[in-house]
Amino acid sequence: MRWSEVPDVKPGPGEVLLRVAATAVNRADLLQRQGHYPPPPGASDVLGLECSGVIAELGEGVHDWEVGDEVCALLAGGGYAEYVAVPHSQLLPVPTGVDLRVAACLPEVACTVWSNLVMTAGMHRGQTVLIHGGASGIGTHAIQVARAMNVRVAVTAGSAEKLTVCKELGAECLINYREQDFVAEIAAFTSDFARQGADIILDIMGAKYLDRNIDALGKDGNLVIIGLQGGVKAELNLGKILTKRARIAATSLRGRPVTGPGSKDEIIKEVVAHVWPMISSGLVRPIVHDEVPIAEAASAHQMLDSGAVTGKILLSVA
Repeated sequence: MRWSEVPDVKPGPGEVLLRVAATAVNRADLLQRQGHYPPPPGASDVLGLECSGVIAELGEGVHDWEVGDEVCALLAGGGYAEYVAVPHSQLLPVPTGVDLRVAACLPEVACTVWSNLVMTAGMHRGQTVLIHGGASGIGTHAIQVARAMNVRVAVTAGSAEKLTVCKELGAECLINYREQDFVAEIAAFTSDFARQGADIILDIMGAKYLDRNIDALGKDGNLVIIGLQGGVKAELNLGKILTKRARIAATSLRGRPVTGPGSKDEIIKEVVAHVWPMISSGLVRPIVHDEVPIAEAASAHQMLDSGAVTGKILLSVA
């Protein structure tokens, strides 16, 4: 990976040109670097699924933003750069009280968490949610959003240090997956509740956890798969799903359409309406593990690859 000159970017119709202040590292970036996650058709082959910065130029037909506005953005690619062109509907205002650079770590986690836990699984007050990878960027954000909605939170993580962070953010059931069986722990945690088992499971493992996730679900529970770190193929016991009246959804964010049903535009509007007030009020805060100059992006990838990261890694550009 290297920082080098590329041709200038120009905004197309309906797009704006951002002068990037910072971007953030996501696991999808690691997969793309390894050749396992190519960008969708028409997207930049430069890494980077989110950024923050200042609007430098408006494309044709853009009237709801102005040059000089400070924003953050959800991208299909191109964030590891000084400038990026992005559809205007994928811009978000920087939440009140959040530094412009730090805002770069919010769009991907906020849109992923809200679209999956709330828009897909219907998370609401009084439920129990199990979040695998509780100390990740997605996990640390999901814990806070769930607690802000008065949802009980259980998490898995691989160390006592990471579980301590999850507890500080509001998680109540702390499961070290290296030492404990999360199915048994969820059963014990919910044993005194009217609905036993998890109402929702947010899963990053895929095949490896499929059967055990179904065991950990309560009646009418929702399993939402957003990652495949544990493989892509597994045997599915349909009898368990029928007995529990369970639902399984697998979703991704990057390849969604810009506008229309199930689009990024729909998700972003929901996030600005519901999550941004949580951030502005202090109920939810960005969790930044480290900030690295963009020219040293390779070291940031090594850091995330190591498994020692809690929250997000920022790459400062300007």
